[in-house]
Amino acid sequence: MVLAVGTHPDDVEFLVAGTLALLRDRGYAICIATMCAGDMGSMELRGPEISRKRFQEASNAALVLGAPYICLGESDLHLIFDNPTRSKAVELVRKADPLIVMTHSPQDYMLDHQLTANLMWDACFSASVPNYETNQVNPAKPTSSIPYLIYADALGGTDRFGRRTEVDFYVDITSTINVKEEMLVHHESQRSWLRAQHSVDHYILQMKGWSEARGTEVGVRYAEAFRQHGGHPFPSDKILERILGPLCKYVVRL
Repeated sequence: MVLAVGTHPDDVEFLVAGTLALLRDRGYAICIATMCAGDMGSMELRGPEISRKRFQEASNAALVLGAPYICLGESDLHLIFDNPTRSKAVELVRKADPLIVMTHSPQDYMLDHQLTANLMWDACFSASVPNYETNQVNPAKPTSSIPYLIYADALGGTDRFGRRTEVDFYVDITSTINVKEEMLVHHESQRSWLRAQHSVDHYILQMKGWSEARGTEVGVRYAEAFRQHGGHPFPSDKILERILGPLCKYVVRL
């Protein structure tokens, strides 16, 4: 199982969908989740209405990979790291019991994304602690081990200061860019939002531009970039290289 956790509906599609498609093709079950409901993602619709629309869009996008979509129900721009939210994140990891967790870069451009990275780092560790009770309905059993934790590229490949973020490795997604596009197309509500808030008129072209820019850095058409959490006690061997072989291209640092 590979669990991909974004903050908002469409984050996973922008950042890691090409790699998820490659893993799906190699027999791994995929689960897509978000911390927040996307309730701030409209200039016209009120929170409950846009949340319902975005839940359906995210569910349809996940189905492209045969994956379920789970929303933990936090409100955009209200996400905080407290014990109730930690409890939800831990329960998500316990129920999925994944080999690999993918989430946001801790260096991403907005605080909700950074908080999601921290919540999932904590949840991957805490999910295996038997005395941590999540206080959720029908709680899952603690996991037997800590999963691999892989951070996606910062959105657009830059941090909050606009500086290019450092990455550990790239995945060549040239063969799955069409799947990534198919998934992102389902997030129809976000075209007008991104045009108004981010000055991006066509989010598909923006996604391809970002993927092409990372691909250029390693000599392929399209790529997604990642960092792996290597701190104690997380597993630190190159799991995606083991699964994806030459499609994984690691940075050599002297």
